[in-house]
Amino acid sequence: MKRNHRPLNIVVVISDTLRRDHLGCYGNPKIRTPNLDKFAQMCVVFDRAYCGSFPTIPARTDLFTGKWTFPHRDWSPLPRDEVILPQLLSQAGYTTMMIVDTPHLVRDGYYFDRGFHGFIWVRGQENERYKTDPVDVKFPCDPKKCRNPHTSLVQYLRNIADRRYEEDYFAARTITEAVRWLERNYKRERFFLYLDLFDPHEPWDPPSYYAEIYADPNYHGEEVIYPRYWYWREFLSEAELRHCHALYCGEVTMVDYWFGRLMARLESLNLLDKTAIIFTSDHGFYFGEHGIIGKALFEEREGRSFMHRSPIYDEVARIPLLIYVPDTEPRRCDAFTGFVDLMPTILELAGVEVPDFVQGKSLMPFIRGERPQWRDFFVTSWAIIHEPKETVTRAVDGTERLVLSPRPSTIHTDEWTLIYSVADDEAELYHTASDPKQERNVIKQYPQVAQAIHAKFLRFLEECGTKEEFLKPRRAIRVT
Repeated sequence: MKRNHRPLNIVVVISDTLRRDHLGCYGNPKIRTPNLDKFAQMCVVFDRAYCGSFPTIPARTDLFTGKWTFPHRDWSPLPRDEVILPQLLSQAGYTTMMIVDTPHLVRDGYYFDRGFHGFIWVRGQENERYKTDPVDVKFPCDPKKCRNPHTSLVQYLRNIADRRYEEDYFAARTITEAVRWLERNYKRERFFLYLDLFDPHEPWDPPSYYAEIYADPNYHGEEVIYPRYWYWREFLSEAELRHCHALYCGEVTMVDYWFGRLMARLESLNLLDKTAIIFTSDHGFYFGEHGIIGKALFEEREGRSFMHRSPIYDEVARIPLLIYVPDTEPRRCDAFTGFVDLMPTILELAGVEVPDFVQGKSLMPFIRGERPQWRDFFVTSWAIIHEPKETVTRAVDGTERLVLSPRPSTIHTDEWTLIYSVADDEAELYHTASDPKQERNVIKQYPQVAQAIHAKFLRFLEECGTKEEFLKPRRAIRVT
C-alpha cells in the first residue's frame, strides 16, 4: 500500500440483516448482486467477519465505541459519557455526516447522531411513529403469521401508503440523499459519511420486478412480509416460506442496485482514489435453518412477546465485510473480526490516534498485506447482563409450561463453534469444519474441546472487565 499524503475520506455503508451467503462474492451464484460483487473485486474481503454484540443497537454500539457492548449493557441508547467515533473524527477536522433510515439509531433519544456535524433521518421504516393515516390498512396476509401485526406492521403500512415508484423506497431514498450530499460536499478536504440502510430487514416488500426474479410464478398464496420469529412449520407452509425468502432476495438485489448508484457517483466525482469505503451488515436471518424463521425466537401471546432460548448460528452470526482502500491490492482475509474492529480501522485510515480504551484492533495491517499476531476466536452474543427468567410458553399441543430463556453466546474458532449461555443450560458444540450448517451437536463426544473453548470465553470476559455478578453464572459449563 502506498502511504497517503493526507488522511482519506471514509464512507461506511451498513445494510441491516444482509446474509453474507446471499452475495456472489461469498459464493452465492443465484442471487443477483452484481454491484457488490464488482466492488468486492476492489476490496479486501473478510471471510471470517462475525456479528459481535447482537443484535441491531448493540452491534452499532460496538462500532461507535470500539468496545465490546454485550458484557456491559443491553439494547440501550448510546451513552452520553462515551467517547465515540464521529466525535473523534470531527475533532480531527473531518466533516462528519450521518444519513440513515434505520430508525432505532435516532428515535426516542438513542443519540447515535451525537458527534456528527449533520444528519438526515429518512423517516418511516418499520414501526417508526411517522404517519397516522390511512386509518384502515389491508394486511397482506393473516395477521397471526406476523410479528406485532396490530402495532408494528399497521404502522409500517401507513408509513408507505403513498409509495409509488422505486425512488420512493427507503434504500433508494437513503442512497439518493447520500448522493446529493456528496455532490454538495465532494470538495471538502476530508469527510466521513456514515450510511445505515435498514433493508433488507423485514418487512419485505421490494418492487415486484425484484421479487419476481426469485419467486415461483405459480405461487398464489399470501405475502408474509413480516413473519413471526418462530418455528416456521407451526404457522407457514413450505410454499409460504419459499416466498418469504424470494421477497428477501428481491430486497437484497434492490440494495445492491442502489449501492451501485452510490459507487457510480463516487466514481464520477473522482473520489475513488481518495476515499476508503466499508460495506458490511450487522447480522443475518434464518429462512428455515434450524427450523426457524427470524433471527431469534419470540412467542407472540396476547399482544406480548416472550423470548425463548435463541442460539446464534452461522446463518445469523456471519456477516459480509468488504473494505476498499485506494492503492491496496484486493485479497481475501481469514482474520476473525467484527464491528468492534471498525472504529480503530477507521481511525487509522483517518490518521487519528486510537484511544487506549478501544478494545478492537485495526484491520489496516491485513489491508496492507501484513500478517500480525491476531485473535484465534471471536464471540457473538446477546447481552449477558440478565439472568435467565422463567416465562410461560405454550407447546404445539396447546399445553403451557414454564421454561428458562437464557441468552446464549456463540464462540467461533477455526474448527469449532460453541454455543453457551449459563451452567444450568446445556451447551452445544459443532465441528464447523466438517459440519458448516451446524446440524450435529457433538458436545458429548468432545467435552474437552467444549471446556477449552469455554475457558477462552471466560478469559475474554475477564479481559473485557465484565462484572463478577455476570461472570459467576458462567464459570461452569454443562456438557452432558
